[in-house]
Amino acid sequence: MEESIISTSGLTKRYGNFLAVNELDLTIGKGDVYGLLGPNGAGKSTTILLLLGLAEASAGNAMVCGFNPATHPIEVRRRVGYLPDDVGFYDSRSGLENLLFTARLNSIGKDDAYRRAWQLLEQVGLASDAEKKAGTYSRGMRQRLGLADVLIKNPSVIILDEPTLGIDPQGVRQFLDLIVRLSREQGLTVLLSSHHLHQVQQVCDRVGLFVGGKLIADGTIDALSSKLFASEPIIVEAGFTARNGIAHFQPDDLMPLTNTIRDIEGVGSVSFADGILRVGCVNDRSSLIARAVFEAGYDLTLLQKKRHGLDEIYHRYFQESEPYGKTA
Repeated sequence: MEESIISTSGLTKRYGNFLAVNELDLTIGKGDVYGLLGPNGAGKSTTILLLLGLAEASAGNAMVCGFNPATHPIEVRRRVGYLPDDVGFYDSRSGLENLLFTARLNSIGKDDAYRRAWQLLEQVGLASDAEKKAGTYSRGMRQRLGLADVLIKNPSVIILDEPTLGIDPQGVRQFLDLIVRLSREQGLTVLLSSHHLHQVQQVCDRVGLFVGGKLIADGTIDALSSKLFASEPIIVEAGFTARNGIAHFQPDDLMPLTNTIRDIEGVGSVSFADGILRVGCVNDRSSLIARAVFEAGYDLTLLQKKRHGLDEIYHRYFQESEPYGKTA
């Protein structure tokens, strides 16, 4: 059985009449990269505060690295690195000096701190900027320095709360790639809280969908997709033009083609939007769909098979859970 490093049972947090976290049952295994996904106000940050022992639960309990954060918060924080969405540094000190200061706070010896600080600056791509004042760093550089800062004490778990806010797309890709690489190389457990679906899908082994303080779904993306879209787990997308060069069609123009495709065994839904024919299938019907398009007098410009992504999974669950959403 997979070793659990974070677990909660019935974890609940109320602020007066407001239910911020609602009976959360969650298990995260050692070495997992787990995405906690939901809109702003869903309860993700409150859950993190409970796991760190920075908020007191109204009911239920949690265990992190073998300790209850409510009764042993210091033991938890010794083993957990936390990166908030906006990292605070001493701007008048260099990146290296900020790391060495954090090392001293964690009782790391001078020689070991210096060696580890340089090693981490190299890993996060800041070695050439180590002597520059943190106040001159860009947003992306500050987040990478923040990651080095939480890693300098050799944590077992790192918790990242909206870590890519304000970072340009290239910086986001570099940051997320770095998280995955460090997790794989060092066996770190990562809890990533975000409302950016594509970022979570890019890096996470498992996801938990949070709405109105309630965890409404938990599992791998493939498992959630199979559960939600059992009748149409595969999507085939086809783009095409008429042989006279026309690429824009009215829905009525395509009625004969869509009816033919609906008659293919294993095909469920058929829709056309933005120039793309989208076909939901029980199994791969790409070749039969391509033949139908060709025989209807069109030339294919696109044919691709894909499975339902996190965006579709999230919105399906969100639609089915609207009563929860109204409490947040």
